Amino acid sequence: MNITFVGGGNMASALIGGLLGRTGAAGSSNTRAIAAAANITVIDPAAEQCERLQRDFGVRAMPALATGVAPCDVLVLAVKPQQMREALAPLAAHARPALVLSVAAGIRANDLARWLGGHPRVVRAMPNTPALIGAGITGLWAGPGVSAADRELAQRIVGAVGQSLWVADEPMLDAVTAVSGSGPAYVFLFMEAVHAAAVKLGFDAAAARELTLATFRGAAALAANSAEPLSVLRERVTSKGGTTAAALAIMTERELAAHIGDAVSAACRRSVELADEFGRDPG
Repeated sequence: MNITFVGGGNMASALIGGLLGRTGAAGSSNTRAIAAAANITVIDPAAEQCERLQRDFGVRAMPALATGVAPCDVLVLAVKPQQMREALAPLAAHARPALVLSVAAGIRANDLARWLGGHPRVVRAMPNTPALIGAGITGLWAGPGVSAADRELAQRIVGAVGQSLWVADEPMLDAVTAVSGSGPAYVFLFMEAVHAAAVKLGFDAAAARELTLATFRGAAALAANSAEPLSVLRERVTSKGGTTAAALAIMTERELAAHIGDAVSAACRRSVELADEFGRDPG
């Protein structure tokens, strides 16, 4: 199977590393089967990116599509959204046999298909940065021209870097972007605040970091291994009149949950705005 990546940045590197077994993702037997049979090519105009990919993964990397390169079975679009239209221009004539898998935020399938000369087989994916260590989650949506076999193949590829979740409607990818795509930043901000509070209470920075990381890691693992609603897990930590109750009272008084909801909604609206902006052809 020939897989061509357009763009060789972090997300492309994560997927390539996952397919080659170089990240923390265990991967399914199907994913490992793809990796064993895959012939990976990367197109990236930056010479240093090509050199890094060749050195780190042993894949073929080049600044532009070269003559004699075999037609690809899967074309993975991993360039920045604002560069997508220009990057696809020289590829339109070569994309027709391939399944197109886009991991670029904010570019709708109809725009990708138009820039590729009416290509019918487009799957959009919204991964997040934990994919870099094989612990990501990717939202997926398939266009109407995508077969069941295509859907399975796309899921197997993104499965190299973590979990995946299909959404029924393309606009839901904006919500995926807001929740899990941007979500790690929300968690890091909360972690920063807890770390700063620990330092203020007298811990040195190293001890504060250890306490913070272990607490978030343990809480996430507990939630992942429990069928109980998150609200029930929270209540089990909260004794009436205790220390946790005192902390949560401040958060409730200052409407932390409402502010978080507003923030996630703002991210979703911005995703829609960027899709409108990036998908517009020059007038």
